[in-house]
Amino acid sequence: MPVISVRNLRKTYVVGDIQVHALRGVDLDVEAGEFLSVTGPSGSGKSTFMHILGCLDRPTSGQYVLDGQDVSMMSRDALAKVRNHRIGFVFQGFNLLSRTSAIENVELPLLYSRDHIRGADRHARARAALEIVGLLDRSHHHPNQLSGGQQQRVAIARALINNPSILLADEPTGNLDTRTSVEVMDVFQRLNIERGITILLITHEHDIAQYGTRTVAFRDGHIVSDAPNTQRRWAEVEMAALPPLDPSNGGTTNQAAAG
Repeated sequence: MPVISVRNLRKTYVVGDIQVHALRGVDLDVEAGEFLSVTGPSGSGKSTFMHILGCLDRPTSGQYVLDGQDVSMMSRDALAKVRNHRIGFVFQGFNLLSRTSAIENVELPLLYSRDHIRGADRHARARAALEIVGLLDRSHHHPNQLSGGQQQRVAIARALINNPSILLADEPTGNLDTRTSVEVMDVFQRLNIERGITILLITHEHDIAQYGTRTVAFRDGHIVSDAPNTQRRWAEVEMAALPPLDPSNGGTTNQAAAG
């Protein structure tokens, strides 16, 4: 069973007397462990599609099945629970709190969790997530003390804090230079390969899309192409294997994850 399956997905916004058809009957399956790049021009529907997959919005009609569960018309509370436990988000603008350290930024999702996680456990999990992205030594730095690439890696660590099975990334390299973009894509590729996390990445850059295993292109609310990346690009950044996201050891181990 695909981890994500949508059928005849439609989304219509009403702006005054005008109806804007953002999605016009989208069908798509995503298998567990895929790295899907989503491309298309502005207004093509790709961001609306990502918001629905991330349970940030609901479709006007159609079906969205996530891990075998139909989430198309769930209540807001039910959607929030799905977001918190299954999905991590990374955005173009980093969305870090400027007066808060890297480790405190990573802990934020746990502060809003209904699981009431103890402070020591939150801290351990945040340290583990920062080590995964290679920033444990910057854990007490504030965003203005970090480069753009480091800020995005903090944002990735924050997305990992609840150990999601799916990462949704909306233009994660849009504010980065070429070299830094490659470093960030290396993190995404390694999370996909070494941890088996399913990744859906929105990008308007053709070269960034090629880091995924498959590219889906949107135009005018439709999918106009869907093909594997037979010439897949590799980041080839020299970094140690990802440590396990295991809060029991405070995130300090260098043991490689299996897989």
